[in-house]
Amino acid sequence: MPTYEYECAYCGPFDARRAIAERDTPASCPSCETFSTRVMRSAPQLSSLGQTTRSAHAINERSAHEPVRSSGHGSGCGCCSGKIKLPRSAEAQAAPRTAGGRPWMISH
Repeated sequence: MPTYEYECAYCGPFDARRAIAERDTPASCPSCETFSTRVMRSAPQLSSLGQTTRSAHAINERSAHEPVRSSGHGSGCGCCSGKIKLPRSAEAQAAPRTAGGRPWMISH
């Protein structure tokens, strides 16, 4: 659960750990138990995150508004598959294919 900042009118600022769904509802002051509104006094504490988590957040934020364009072809590209496609001759394309030398059986 994240930590949110609240300010009591009588006791001053305090922090409370709450669910995200409850972030905008007033919190009870731990000293005098009056309801207090949420305030934003400081920046989010991203320094408490690990280096891998921070870099993952940075990559995610960068890709959200600056998608990287690839100059190469996508996976499964026919021109880059490594197989050499030989051109078929005109006679081979025109003649019907037969299965196993049986002219009455035309393959699909």
